[in-house]
Amino acid sequence: MHKIYQNTLFYLVVFCVTYFIYVYPFEILNELIFSEKPNRRSSFYYTIIISVLIIFYFRSYASLKPLRIFIYEGMGIGFISFWIMTFANLINMILNISSYSIGIISLFTIITLTLISFIFGFKINFKNINIKSNKISQNLSFVFFSDVHLGSNNIKHLNKILTKLNNKKFDFLLIGGDLIDSSSFIIENLKIIKKKINCPIFFVTGNHEYYIKNSNAKIEEINNIGIKHLSNTNLEINNINLIGIDDNLTKEQQIEIVKNKHELNQFNITLIHKSSIWDKIQNYTDLMLSGHTHNGQIFPFNLFVRLQFKFKYGLYSNKDSKLYVTSGAGTWGPKMRLGTSNEIILFHLSK
Repeated sequence: MHKIYQNTLFYLVVFCVTYFIYVYPFEILNELIFSEKPNRRSSFYYTIIISVLIIFYFRSYASLKPLRIFIYEGMGIGFISFWIMTFANLINMILNISSYSIGIISLFTIITLTLISFIFGFKINFKNINIKSNKISQNLSFVFFSDVHLGSNNIKHLNKILTKLNNKKFDFLLIGGDLIDSSSFIIENLKIIKKKINCPIFFVTGNHEYYIKNSNAKIEEINNIGIKHLSNTNLEINNINLIGIDDNLTKEQQIEIVKNKHELNQFNITLIHKSSIWDKIQNYTDLMLSGHTHNGQIFPFNLFVRLQFKFKYGLYSNKDSKLYVTSGAGTWGPKMRLGTSNEIILFHLSK
């Protein structure tokens, strides 16, 4: 009975989201420009058809490129269009302005913001962060990135990330989860990281690694090609105590691992996909590195992300403990960013 309730709720949510993202904005746009009232029966049929396609895509492990483009890029364009057309509809009801003019301006705004979003979704920024601590015995540097989403993003995107690291000096590389998000992604393609990065590489899992088919086998494949899976344990590297925690644990389990694995007299780095536990482990970690939020990816979604995640993006400090939440090196879903950016961070640790 509980399963039936869950599935019913899931289908209802998909149906509602589909209507408001894929159908509603273009109903309003059509009404403003062509003065045609929405046909509710047609809207219902469109919503049902698109909902079925979305459910099929996410419930199966198929990777049909045309369907993926329609769902993901449509999601991004529809999200931007929803806010623009909702605002346009309010203006149309309140102000005495030509509906046609409002519609044309709205269409131009949607096209402009969509193009800007694709441009920013393509770019990758490089950031330097300096951190000092009495626990650090020797100066060193390391690279951190997260949320590459290989599968949603292709190998060319990974190459862009690696190109950004050309001629950069660092002692090790940390990957904070959601490295892959598709069953169809060929793990062998990750060997290019080992070819181009001549230092130890460590990764932890994010939520998306566990959504794919045969996830444990895929994760083990990544580990076997030399990208070390730091799974709920710690190791010492360059006199740094590095703690890696996977995403498929409860918060209580994650907190307990940090408490058990931290070293009192060493600089403790905690690598974990989500930032949720930082305020509970500040006495046990000097630097926590997380991702997951994408900083909302497309404005104004970042305003809603803030409601769920206390630590959404950037560098946070409390006493001697620091947290950095990255916006991610890639996008999930639509290859679009608005008001946010892809990033790679080079950390410099010094005495």
